[in-house]
Amino acid sequence: MKKTTSSFYDILGISSATICLVHCLIFPLLTILPLGISHNPIIDLLFASIGLFAILKITKKSSLLVSSILIVSLSLIWISILTEIFLDIHLDLIYFGGIGMITGHLINYKLHRKQNH
Repeated sequence: MKKTTSSFYDILGISSATICLVHCLIFPLLTILPLGISHNPIIDLLFASIGLFAILKITKKSSLLVSSILIVSLSLIWISILTEIFLDIHLDLIYFGGIGMITGHLINYKLHRKQNH
């Protein structure tokens, strides 16, 4: 049962981080086109909240390496989002945080699969 639960949170984290990273990479290109789309950092905050939920569940049972990668990555994402909301400054830390989140969840997922096989 724990294998399924851990895998679920890893898959949730990988999916959320990947969608967030794609959003962050493609959205600036869409703002160039005259579609009337403007950036809303609340969407970034939604992805970060899903990531926070997944990380809180995973870090309790994961290795120090995975926990460190996930916490540092999520911190970079939150710093970037909050800086954009409150100071209206876009930081590129969000890209590194997204890549770190995907990496941390993949490592954790592979470690759990190796442990249970």
